[in-house]
Amino acid sequence: IVLALPRGGVPVAVPVARHLSASLGVVMVRKLGLPGRSELAMGALAFIDGRIEVIRNESVIEGASVSPDTFEKVVSRESAELERRVQRFRSQELGIAGRAVIVVDDGLATGSTMLAAVTAVRSQQPAEIVVAVPVGARQAVTLLSAVADEVICPATPDPFVAVGVAYDDFTQVSDREVIRLLREANNS
Repeated sequence: IVLALPRGGVPVAVPVARHLSASLGVVMVRKLGLPGRSELAMGALAFIDGRIEVIRNESVIEGASVSPDTFEKVVSRESAELERRVQRFRSQELGIAGRAVIVVDDGLATGSTMLAAVTAVRSQQPAEIVVAVPVGARQAVTLLSAVADEVICPATPDPFVAVGVAYDDFTQVSDREVIRLLREANNS
């Protein structure tokens, strides 16, 4: 089973699922971006078993001196967006228990969003979890190596600037495009 992190992970996951002749679904997560530096994650939300799980990145929260009130405001805003996306992108149940799962995104900056995804997937008791991304920060790859069975990340630039730097075109993927890609992948 290949699970993409919407929205950016879906276009990356489609050829992976196609090459492996695997089912494609989504794992619903939402990054908690640092106010003023939204690409830097101070945590993430994951939709697990009908509820939202909050995963905190304490080093970023402490390093940026984020107040509890500020953190909760971001959680509230992003929870609403996560719930909207759960309704919009919900794919069929894929029966994760006992199966190998490849979790795909467009890249890893802090790894917080992928950590939330792996946590959500792990709760469904898969046989194995593989994280697959084209580019990532070494620190994030190390973080995920502790929770996933395998991490595939061919590019770990040093210094790592941002995921988008690795792409010629890092235009935001629309909801409509995600839905189209998922529909096409699962009808082929």
